[in-house]
Amino acid sequence: MAFNIQYGKNPGGEKPQLDMDNAAEVGFCSFFSRLPKVPEGTIRLFERPAYYSLHGADAVLVATIVYNTTNAIKFLGGKTKAWPSGLPSITLNMNAAKGFLREALTARQMRIEIYSQEGNSKNGQGWSLSRQASPGNISALEDLLFTSHDLLSSPIVMSLKVATKDGSRTVGAAFADQTSRSLGVAEFADNDLFSNTESLIIQLSVKECVIQSDEKHTDYDLAKIRTMLERCGVILTEIKSSYFNSKNIEQDLNRLLTSKYTVQSLPELGLPIALCSLSAIISNLALLTDPTNHAVFSLRTHDLSQHMKLDASALSALNLLPNPNDLGGKNSSLLGLLNRCKTPQGQRLLGIWLKQPLINLHEIEKRQNLVEVFVEDSDTRRTLQTDFLKQIPDLSRISKRLQKRLASLEDVVKIYQAVLRLPGLIAQLEATELSNPEYQATIEEVFLTELKEYSEALVGLQELVEQTIDLDEMSSHNYVIKPDFDENLQNIKEQLIEARDGLDDEHQRVGRVLELDTEKKLHLENQQVYGYCLRVTKAEASTIRGKKGFHELGTQKAGTYFTTPTLKEHSSNYAEFQKKYENTQSNLVKEVVEIAASYIPVLETLDTVIAKLDVIISFADISVNAPTPYVKPKVFAKGGGDLILKESRHPCLEVQDDITFIANDVELCRDKGEFQIITGPNMGGKSTYIRQIGVIALMAQVGCFVPATEAQLPIFDCILARVGAGDSQLKGVSTFMAEMLETATILRSATKDSLIIIDELGRGTSTYDGFGLAWAISEYIVKEIRAFTLFATHFHELTTLSQQNDNVRNLQVKALVTPRGTGTQDRDITLLYKVEPGVSGQSYGICVAELANFPESVVKLAKRKADELEDFGEDATTSSGFNKHSREDTEAGTKLVDEFLATWAARLPSSAAEGGDGDEVMKASKDEEMKVLREVAAEFKERIEENPYTKELLTGL
Repeated sequence: MAFNIQYGKNPGGEKPQLDMDNAAEVGFCSFFSRLPKVPEGTIRLFERPAYYSLHGADAVLVATIVYNTTNAIKFLGGKTKAWPSGLPSITLNMNAAKGFLREALTARQMRIEIYSQEGNSKNGQGWSLSRQASPGNISALEDLLFTSHDLLSSPIVMSLKVATKDGSRTVGAAFADQTSRSLGVAEFADNDLFSNTESLIIQLSVKECVIQSDEKHTDYDLAKIRTMLERCGVILTEIKSSYFNSKNIEQDLNRLLTSKYTVQSLPELGLPIALCSLSAIISNLALLTDPTNHAVFSLRTHDLSQHMKLDASALSALNLLPNPNDLGGKNSSLLGLLNRCKTPQGQRLLGIWLKQPLINLHEIEKRQNLVEVFVEDSDTRRTLQTDFLKQIPDLSRISKRLQKRLASLEDVVKIYQAVLRLPGLIAQLEATELSNPEYQATIEEVFLTELKEYSEALVGLQELVEQTIDLDEMSSHNYVIKPDFDENLQNIKEQLIEARDGLDDEHQRVGRVLELDTEKKLHLENQQVYGYCLRVTKAEASTIRGKKGFHELGTQKAGTYFTTPTLKEHSSNYAEFQKKYENTQSNLVKEVVEIAASYIPVLETLDTVIAKLDVIISFADISVNAPTPYVKPKVFAKGGGDLILKESRHPCLEVQDDITFIANDVELCRDKGEFQIITGPNMGGKSTYIRQIGVIALMAQVGCFVPATEAQLPIFDCILARVGAGDSQLKGVSTFMAEMLETATILRSATKDSLIIIDELGRGTSTYDGFGLAWAISEYIVKEIRAFTLFATHFHELTTLSQQNDNVRNLQVKALVTPRGTGTQDRDITLLYKVEPGVSGQSYGICVAELANFPESVVKLAKRKADELEDFGEDATTSSGFNKHSREDTEAGTKLVDEFLATWAARLPSSAAEGGDGDEVMKASKDEEMKVLREVAAEFKERIEENPYTKELLTGL
């Protein structure tokens, strides 16, 4: 496991050392050995005064991924059976620990347990579990880890319950997002592969899933769900079945939901299985135990059918999300490429939109029109990004801090600064240049109406800040209440100033008495131990010794500290007034925060509008600034239109350094070319070609422009992909089994409105079995499903499907082959990356191996064996019926054979030609039939020999 954080040898500074004597070490080791075993993927930390420590297997893991060496490990206590060299231990300072914990929770899907110390921890006493966090529930550590770091994806946790009745399987799902304080439910039928559940998890970006515990693993459905969750990279939490009980759900919702909900009339109460899951979520997150959660949550029903369905395979095939182990940079994923957002809320919404492509044509066109507005008006786009969006804070997270009364004056000031920018933002949107006047109504509907409403609603908050907070102090990042805001605070401020003036006066008086320069030799300082006092250098220390009224406090490297009775009195008064001032101001800050919290509903809805504007402008920015600008696609309603792209490109590949991308046209037409088989050399671009079509389809339904010069697409209900599978040996899943599971999902989930992408199906087994499966699966899709399909393969025999089905087309990735020897394998290959109609006869794998610098002896042996098998294969294919001729030759030959047989039939005696019962047919003797056959064959001989297909087929006649 490798973390993205580049810690180096001393992450965050010097590595702290464990401060324990021998007795404490032995006691702690004994305590640690008694701790219960944690679930796999859980990290346990111990919070010490200024650092964290980790022990046992956790210490080894952290030493490897943080310090890049196990030399950082120290061993505590004596030898034991579990730890022959002592208990492995390691420390992390605060900064390094925070970085590690952020990465563990957000990128590595790990659970966290933090133990804190109470009193004397000698002999292992005084340690207790104080905080827990998981990818779906980071609330316990959110303020510690994300105070100065943006949270770029919402931590969503889901619970699932499956009910089966009369062979019908129903899934009840519930989910919670504590960042936006929202709850959701869904209830739907599903197949035994749980493909709908997988789509729901992808759409919601679920980080953690709660299911019923099944220690004996006897529940078949739960086993399937575990496999599916692992494939999606979701952490699994198992709890007792008793938590999935909706007995008290109405009562719980009455406490959690805002006052706008009348619980008894909620339509969600008609989803009994989903309510069981919702009850489990509420219990698992302990939402009711925190009073700040009461009356703040919203509830919604998630409808799977409102968005394009994606599964984990499609996510991987389309490179939708960044791979933590991929060093290709932000442009290696679609999310990274499209992310030109300037706000954290915009980045979170972009991730949601990419996983929830729309299937409503009106909504798609609305987004596209908004993108077009900012594509055409570059000045407005740049101004909004630089002068407005970049300056707006994460209002959703500040709202949550306000809700929990953890917000500071700095948070309130950040809101104030955002409110000040709203009128300018509104004016900039109103001044946007529009090529289409109809777009003005869309801008009004989506942005301006709400922004104006929220700007007016927040005037009160703006006035509150201006009346209460000292804005002059903001330039020095000092957030304080105005002294004149409160009479008592003003009085204390005056007393504080008076005490400070007294200190300055005494400083000047002592300088005159001692005849010392108060700028250079006699200093007034607020010393950490002594409070306000005077300091002289060691060279001047003799001037105060023995003199009445001067009390020496101590000598340090900087000099000698001393005080006088008057200075001591003023110092004491200053400290007392300072404390009173801080206490009074703290109470006033609480009142300000309390008032600001009343604006939470407005701030949260404003945050949603800002995020939407940020994503739309991000789409426009990438569309304009791509190597070749993107184009606005024409999208047809579901069930209508063809998929036609001119000069299409892969958006992530075309931006890579040192790459000149070869654009290709795409044409998939319903009923006459919806299934396309792509053949060609290894590394020729087949995979890139089929994946870029999937990426473009998704981008179009998200509302973004697409990388092509012209584009029209239908709306797809799902994108299903099979583009390579890895095995999971520890779980008994082979490469081929994984491939078959993915393909089974495609066959069961696809409809005529789906887009299917298949890359190299059938490679994980024998050639004959693999080809047989590929043929059968392809034929099923062609005849039964009839979905738009792109099938890249090295089974060239599969291309004969086009002879039997009008809706199948063959494409090939072109390569230039130059012979350089007598053998069939002695040739050079130049990859052209151009996709054209036709069938590629070979895969040129040995040529690619040469490009990879294989040893010469290995290449020669491979060529010799390939030639031998090719000779053998020619005889084999003749007898097997596999067609190795071009489509044109095959079609012309087939027509010639039909004409040949029709001519022969016409010249036979009437009884034999027309048929009848068996006795009538036998009247034409065999000799007579053969005589006519030879005559016809002689007439057709020249034409037969000119066509390779018929020459091979009829040459024996």
